[in-house]
Amino acid sequence: MTKLENPVLMATIGAAQGLRGEVRVKSYAEDPTALGDYGNLHSGDGRVFEVLEIREAKNVVIVRFRGINDRTAAEALNGLELFIERDNLPDDDLDEDEFFYADLEGLEAVDGTGKSYGSVTGIFDFGAGDLLELKGPGRRPVLIPFTEWSVLEIDLEAGRLLVDPVAAGLVEDKDESLGKQFPTKRK
Repeated sequence: MTKLENPVLMATIGAAQGLRGEVRVKSYAEDPTALGDYGNLHSGDGRVFEVLEIREAKNVVIVRFRGINDRTAAEALNGLELFIERDNLPDDDLDEDEFFYADLEGLEAVDGTGKSYGSVTGIFDFGAGDLLELKGPGRRPVLIPFTEWSVLEIDLEAGRLLVDPVAAGLVEDKDESLGKQFPTKRK
């Protein structure tokens, strides 16, 4: 049993594929077929998985793991999340404006005055771009766009994001709110 110190979610196992122990896997790697390139994968319960074969399918990859040799063993893995140690990810391949989701989680979102809007508790992409989920003590979670207009600066060493609260939708724009207070007549 291996316990990872800084786990990064890399994949989720889905249904069994065929009779030889292959499984359908949702890979979160930029190149889904590179799933085995980061070393062995680890489950939350401490099991270790070595990728023997991997090939692309429509929205998933089909993977054969060492020791999973039949459909029954493959079916038992359905829903299992697979992780790697954060240190196994290659930092030197990132551009200046690229980040791993795992590095953003836990960062505190503050504005220019130092006011905190909570910490990043999740990153989502529903098709229109990345959204950061912020949650603070006693606050409901809010989603803000992960754009250069709403997130002005990322300081991983300090554990902070500098946000523009208006562009992020965290506060109302005072100029726009004037129009709401003084409605005009339609002509």
